[in-house]
Amino acid sequence: MITKITGKLVSVDITSVTIAAEPFEYEVLVPEFVRRQVQSQIGQKVSFHTINYLDGDPSRGRMSPRLVGFSNHIEREFFELFCSVDGVGVKKALRAMVRPVQEVANQIEQQDAKGLSALPGIGPATADRIVAKLRRKVPKFALLISGADGESPEVSRDVVTETFEVLLQLGHSETQARKLLDAAVAEKKSYKDVDSLVQAVYKIAHQEG
Repeated sequence: MITKITGKLVSVDITSVTIAAEPFEYEVLVPEFVRRQVQSQIGQKVSFHTINYLDGDPSRGRMSPRLVGFSNHIEREFFELFCSVDGVGVKKALRAMVRPVQEVANQIEQQDAKGLSALPGIGPATADRIVAKLRRKVPKFALLISGADGESPEVSRDVVTETFEVLLQLGHSETQARKLLDAAVAEKKSYKDVDSLVQAVYKIAHQEG
């Protein structure tokens, strides 16, 4: 199973990208929000965290292996969670994910079924199922920091997510953890690891206290 692929970005199409990882070239399917992140990086070295699935009609024996790619493992984890909802699946999720993970996760957490139903291929009934199944599972994804290109230059998504989980383990509620993290990230400082972000969070908490 291929879980990550690194190589030169050869081309970007509407629903996929082509990666040259010598001696092969790979077609990697990507949702729209990922395509926007990488469309300016043709010719550069890129990495995608991937999932594998079989596409086709098993009753006819026509199954083709496909790769779906994401910029980091948090996006991949959210996509797999989204696919777990009855009536969604990989194809529908690929079509639906036109907005960054943070925005979709926020809609789910806020139980915004109307907003979710506006995503391509997601009608009202499916939106209700998504909210019912995922609303308690998405807080850490709603914390993701989105810049113009979907990434924050100051704080990586992995650092934010891991710090959120540390704060929960230390006894903070999800609301408290989010408030403290938002305040720390808003300072626009560079936090390269979880320890530095935790220290910033508690400095803010001390000032507020």
